Amino acid sequence: MEPLAHGGDLAAARQMFPDAPEPFIDLSTGINPHPYPLPVLPPDIFARLPDRASVRRLAAVAARSYGAPSADHVLPAPGTQILLPQVAMLAPAGRAAILRTTYAEHGRAAALAGHDVTSVNDPDALARTDLAVVVNPNNPDGVTVPRDVLLRIAGEMQKRGGLLVVDEAFADVTPGQSLASDVGHGNIVVLRSFGKFYGLAGLRLGFAIASPELINRLDAMLGPWAVAGPSILIGESALADRAWQAQTLDRLTEATARLDTLLQFASLEIVGGTSLYRLTRSADAERIFQRLGRAGILVRRFSEEPSWLRFGLPPAENDWRRLTDALSNR
Repeated sequence: MEPLAHGGDLAAARQMFPDAPEPFIDLSTGINPHPYPLPVLPPDIFARLPDRASVRRLAAVAARSYGAPSADHVLPAPGTQILLPQVAMLAPAGRAAILRTTYAEHGRAAALAGHDVTSVNDPDALARTDLAVVVNPNNPDGVTVPRDVLLRIAGEMQKRGGLLVVDEAFADVTPGQSLASDVGHGNIVVLRSFGKFYGLAGLRLGFAIASPELINRLDAMLGPWAVAGPSILIGESALADRAWQAQTLDRLTEATARLDTLLQFASLEIVGGTSLYRLTRSADAERIFQRLGRAGILVRRFSEEPSWLRFGLPPAENDWRRLTDALSNR
């Protein structure tokens, strides 16, 4: 199975636009451009394997931060990406449904696990499958499915032995929607990405939240020392930092309001998003993508929806000016 195309590939962008000015501005991902400040790490953290006690401490901090029932319901992992096929294998191979146009790796992972994969637009259709996947809020349009609807679907699936997977990669910016506190139902797996909200995607840290039985099965699949020692310490510090989290939510809200104004001024229709990205629609999407690329700005385009462009947040004031100039150059 061929790898899927994703945002963030600056090497490919430089090949596509060899004459673009540097540095390239990467707006093709939904990653916070203002990362969590790294704590001082003890030098020996790089010289020894992480122990189970440190992983357990991280799981406990994550449980409190995400609202999981306990550390027994949380599995730290080297990014949620690596969990996708393992989670798909928790359900016997059968019918899998993925809600609407979304993160394509879910379909790929379910197929690798032996499922017959379809995409559906109606949440109620999920209940009739063996494995259901909902990205909530959805990437790239930011649409959310209410908690009560998801819990009803999980209840219907449980009668048939089905598993509901809720990818909450962007849920840090939509408080109140998470199903992390509801995984005790037994057939719900919640995935949380650390790198997006905390701006540290290269750390490769994520979490599965589920019943202890499912967590133990996933843990056995990952094996020992799955999460690096530096990732454990940084994750533990960031997830406990309530003040930084609150300040960041406010900062992101202000930044997306500014981005909305800029996009609307450029006659781009905003069709959705979160406070980490905005999805736009335009009949001139390909031309705009090319113009931005020649200006050294990479945004996300979608082969399945050619009129869509997704914009992340510029990291610095000079980047805002470059984006403004490129969008104004019609």
